[in-house]
Amino acid sequence: RRPPAGRVSSAPFVARITPARPRSSSSARPLVTPTRWLITLVSFAGAIGASVWLVWSSWPTGGGSLALPITAHLFAAGAAVSEVTLRAIKISLSARAIGVPLTVWTALRVSLGGDFGAAVTPARSGAEPARFLIMAEARTPVAGAVLVLWLELVLEMLSLATIALVIALFFREAGGAVASVLAVIGTYAVTVLGASAFGIGLSRRNANGPPPRWARTVGLHAGRWRTVQRSLRQLRDGVSSVRNANAMLMFGSYVASALHVAFRLAVLPALVLTSFPDVAIERLVAWPLALLYGAAVVPAPGGGGAVELAFKQTLGQTIPVAIFGASLVWWRFYTFYIYIVAGALVAGSAVMRAIRRKGDDGAVGQVLAADDAAAAPSGASR
Repeated sequence: RRPPAGRVSSAPFVARITPARPRSSSSARPLVTPTRWLITLVSFAGAIGASVWLVWSSWPTGGGSLALPITAHLFAAGAAVSEVTLRAIKISLSARAIGVPLTVWTALRVSLGGDFGAAVTPARSGAEPARFLIMAEARTPVAGAVLVLWLELVLEMLSLATIALVIALFFREAGGAVASVLAVIGTYAVTVLGASAFGIGLSRRNANGPPPRWARTVGLHAGRWRTVQRSLRQLRDGVSSVRNANAMLMFGSYVASALHVAFRLAVLPALVLTSFPDVAIERLVAWPLALLYGAAVVPAPGGGGAVELAFKQTLGQTIPVAIFGASLVWWRFYTFYIYIVAGALVAGSAVMRAIRRKGDDGAVGQVLAADDAAAAPSGASR
């Protein structure tokens, strides 16, 4: 019997984690090797070192402090909690809109686990495997998990465009910050839309058969190409469910997405304006947007100090010197480090299983293999 419109059939796509016998394959590569762990440690050391140097070099002559008023911490912590909660609501609503069962708690683990995986891997390469595995272990249909991750990117792009438009309209005094924000959003949009179009095109032409010549050229041999094809078939089978998605739930997800970005941008104003209410708020809002989302192009885990240096370059003349060091340290804590700690607490074990996998022997590969086996009977009948 055909599933109701707007829902992803879970019958052929139920994700199951099953034990797998380890295979001795010389071609299997772990996502995170000892060398990459070393790069991660060096990068985090660079980020912390940059913070220490900036705090020391900007320390007030008459003495200063890294302490901020308790109200600043209450507002900043409240913004961080609201941000991650709204992000979980966004993912849960978008999943329900296409008929994928996903609780808010699981969505919260997906968000924080992805943050943790992204932070400890070069070029944020551990984010999506971690999110996928957390959903798979929660028995989310595999086809639905792929779509939910894609919808998250699209909704993030739309919400960023909305926030950037608001900044451009109401904070015109921000100057170069607006141009930087628009450049970041434009790059993000082109990347998401281009990747989406490329994936949908591949799902229609290359979901079956041997790897094409270009795939072999970039190192996608038969084994790896089969893994890609699994995702392509899941994407192809699930695209129709997006067309029939529940409009109200999808709009609610978009609103939650825009609000989560707004709360994330509220952290720096909360830290600064509680001590110096006369500081220009437009720069405190616009530049963090460019820094937070522009940092995604930095391949080093944690930014390697690039975010801290850019913070000094863009906001060094805006934030009073008396609290500049404290603002930098606590802004990074409430927008970056707190998510690593929270992600390690709620989903650390799943993230480590995801980023330690080798080829198809690891947890993610087992999920995909189980999905392929479950889909085989229905595929044979088509």
